[in-house]
Amino acid sequence: MHLDLVDLRLFIHIAESPSLTQGARKAFISPAAASARIKSLEENLASRLLYRDSRGVELTPAGELFLHHARVIMRQVDYMKSEFTEYGAEASGHIKIFANTTAATEFLPEILAGFLAERPGVTVDLQERLSRDIVRGVMDGSTDMGIIAGPVEADSLQVIHFSTDQLVLVTPLDHPLAGRKTVKLAETLAYPHIGLHEGTTLLRFLNEQVALHGMTLNMRIKVYSFEAMCRMVEAGVGLAVLPESSARRHQRTMGLAVIELDEPWRVRERSVLVRDLQALPTVTRALINNLLTHHKTAEQDA
Repeated sequence: MHLDLVDLRLFIHIAESPSLTQGARKAFISPAAASARIKSLEENLASRLLYRDSRGVELTPAGELFLHHARVIMRQVDYMKSEFTEYGAEASGHIKIFANTTAATEFLPEILAGFLAERPGVTVDLQERLSRDIVRGVMDGSTDMGIIAGPVEADSLQVIHFSTDQLVLVTPLDHPLAGRKTVKLAETLAYPHIGLHEGTTLLRFLNEQVALHGMTLNMRIKVYSFEAMCRMVEAGVGLAVLPESSARRHQRTMGLAVIELDEPWRVRERSVLVRDLQALPTVTRALINNLLTHHKTAEQDA
């Protein structure tokens, strides 16, 4: 079996596009040439990879399997290229990260700012994703690393724990619940809540927990950051559930009461997910090391 790297990259582009024409455009070849290459690839593999019709393309089961392997191979090729640059192994390269809400909005921007400032040849693609999509992305090779909170059900991945946080309830200082040491989530459902925008990991998780009580969150407004949530709470708009690290930081400058949630799921273990740490390029391993060091130092200073 002979596989051409050009064909692998072309197949990935087509699989990630709504049509063969658009996939061919991304690969900078004509649709006719792309069609011929895919046909030759299918003959070489003795398997049909795509269903093609007027609506676009759809992967066959064999195509799904081939896409997984193609992504892994091409990402490893990209890793190898980044290791042999004139700037040095840590000074250039591209890192793709899938991260949950807290990571993408709270601590990663600070870590990436320092990391990238020291490495002008490095670029990063940071995408906020749901937990299941983070795990799937690392498993199928569509991202270099994932950052997740909570348990991980993926034996094929390496899970690197780097910090522990917990979810807490934040209220205005004059709220009826403000004097409590602990509170059940069910006790908060009679009050309006402030939440993050639709599609975030935290909002989805809380909706799932509330659904177990046969209820829904009384969501008054959804905003785009933990700071905005806390400002709404301080103004008396409603309550909010968010990570304690964020709540305590904003409590220093706002009038907020922070109450422990009496729930088994409140503790959130934060972890980095990778397929194989040693197979990652030097620059990606350097970023993971920076992440671990940052949180270790923060815990020592706390």
